[in-house]
Amino acid sequence: MRTDVAFNTSDGVTLRGWHYAPSGVRGAVPVVVMSHGFSAVKEMWLDRFAEAFSEAGLAALVYDHRNLGASDGTPRQEIDPWQQIRDCRDAITFAQTLPGVDPARVGLWGTSYSGAHAIVVAACDRRVKCVVAQVPAVNVRKNFQRSVNPDGQIAVQRGFNADRSARFAGRAPAMFPIVSEDPNAPCVLSTPDAWHWFSETARQRAPNWRNEVTLRSVELAGEYEAEMYLHHVSPTPFLMIVDTADRLCPPDVSLAAYEKALEPKKLVLLHGGHFAAYIEDFDAAAGAARDWFREHL
Repeated sequence: MRTDVAFNTSDGVTLRGWHYAPSGVRGAVPVVVMSHGFSAVKEMWLDRFAEAFSEAGLAALVYDHRNLGASDGTPRQEIDPWQQIRDCRDAITFAQTLPGVDPARVGLWGTSYSGAHAIVVAACDRRVKCVVAQVPAVNVRKNFQRSVNPDGQIAVQRGFNADRSARFAGRAPAMFPIVSEDPNAPCVLSTPDAWHWFSETARQRAPNWRNEVTLRSVELAGEYEAEMYLHHVSPTPFLMIVDTADRLCPPDVSLAAYEKALEPKKLVLLHGGHFAAYIEDFDAAAGAARDWFREHL
């Protein structure tokens, strides 16, 4: 059963989402806290994962990040990874109060950008008893340096500096597209599969998704290296799901980062691109996460 919910963060911003409660289960059950990746909203297939967990006897809390989707917060379309991490910890606090939930059995699931957040939160917050990071962006700085040539990096930095000066002068933040059909157009996620997945998913099931973020969001992402926290996740059980054809979160970067994590841990390899886990590899991705949560929660 799915119920609309809302909760306030510790600084008073209202986040909105869904509570999934398993049917026909007696007693208090574990709960999995879930959020989406860079700019994405909960309607972009997170319901399928939450339903799979609920059918396995787990509760789930799915929510939109601040400034995005159904959640409050300004400036709209601003993505601050460290603010999202703080909000995730507030979401855990709220999830512990949900009816029928065992507050001592909290799992954390993140995908892509929020997969990186899941690593950081699990390393810092021992209320998390089990964590799954699906195709996580473990080192956005490294990904950026690899995908943008040196001249392009200089141009991007000039854009960040100009935007900072404009905001200091009181002007509105500059905006930047997430994806583009034109492979040569500047955007955050420049691969063809990113354009296809975001545009088609938004058209089919997420009309409130917007194809833009503040330029500051891109700057903050380029400074984010979640892999530094991996060796601190232990002893919390950690599952990483990696797609071997991922062009946004390169598998060699992810696999090298995985080696930094201590036991208990598990690696699941899928063989599609970054977005395959939501569609063609959904059963494998959701099944692996479900089984990990059931084993450890």
